[in-house]
Amino acid sequence: MIRIRFITFIALLISPFILLGYSVQKETQVFAVKDGQELKMDIYQSDSVSILPQPCIVFVFGGGFKGGSRDFQDYAGFFNYFANRGYTVVSIDYRLGMKGQEAPGMLNYKPIQNAIDLAVSDLFSATNYLLENAENLHIDPSLIIISGSSAGAITVLQADYEERDNQPTADVLPVNFRYAGVISFAGGIFSKEGLPSYSQKPAPTLFFHGSADRLVPYDKIRLFQIGMFGSNSLVKRFKQERYPYQFYSIENIGHEVSEYPMFEFLPEIDKFINDFVLDRKQLMIDINYKDIMRKSEQLDTPGSYYN
Repeated sequence: MIRIRFITFIALLISPFILLGYSVQKETQVFAVKDGQELKMDIYQSDSVSILPQPCIVFVFGGGFKGGSRDFQDYAGFFNYFANRGYTVVSIDYRLGMKGQEAPGMLNYKPIQNAIDLAVSDLFSATNYLLENAENLHIDPSLIIISGSSAGAITVLQADYEERDNQPTADVLPVNFRYAGVISFAGGIFSKEGLPSYSQKPAPTLFFHGSADRLVPYDKIRLFQIGMFGSNSLVKRFKQERYPYQFYSIENIGHEVSEYPMFEFLPEIDKFINDFVLDRKQLMIDINYKDIMRKSEQLDTPGSYYN
C-alpha cells in the first residue's frame, strides 16, 4: 500500500509535464435512478493514456438544494485544472429537496433536513458507483476526495460525518471505505445533537468560509441542540480533538466564498491535497485571510434566498 501511494505521488508530481499538450475529455454516465430521475455524473480525465489508478475528486454543486447543475460552466476551470494534474474529476447530480419549499429555520427545519438527506444519499450512491467501476475508470479507491460548494459543501461535510459515525445512510458503502479528504466551500453540518462529535477521526478537511456569510452560517445557528454548524464551529471541534484541517477564514466576505476560491485558490487547494491527503501530514492550520480590495456582494439570508 505504501509503495502504491508513493508511485501515485510521483505520478502526480510529474503529471503536469507528462500531460503537456493533452486535453481534458468529459464522459457522462448514469450512476442511479431514484424517484424516477436519472442521476448522472460527468467524468473529467486527461486524454493521455492512464498507467496508474488516479486519485479522484468528486464535486457536488451548489444552489440551496433547489437549483444548480453539475455542468455549470463556471466550474469548468476547477475541473480542468485538476484533471490536467492527473486527477479524475467527477461532478454529480443529486435530488433537489428544497425545490418549491419555504425558507428553512429552526422551527421549520424538516425540509432542509430532508434535502440534505437526499443529497447525501445520492453522493453515497455516486461514491459506490465509482468504487464498483474503479478499475474501468482508472480510479484509486483509497484516494476519493469529496468537494462541494454551498449546498454541495454541506453535503460533503455531512457525508463524511455520517460515514465516520457508521450511520445507516452510509450502509451502501463498503464497511472499510473512508473518504480520503474533504474540501468545503462555505459549508456546514446539520445536527440535532449539538456540535457534531465524530466517533471516528474525520477525513482531513479544507474549509473556506466568509465571516459575513448569512446564508450558510460561518459559526452556527441553533435552537437548543438543533442547528446548522458552520465552518468556524466545526473547526473548534477539529482543534479540540486534534483532527487535521486547514481553515481559510475569509474576513468580512459573504456567501461568494462558496465559489471564488475555486478560481483564485487553485494552487492552495492542490497543496492541501498533496500535504494532507497524499503525504498524510497531521497539520492544523488556521489562515485569517483579508483582501482589503474585495467588497462583499452576496449577503443573502435564507429568507431572501428562498422567498
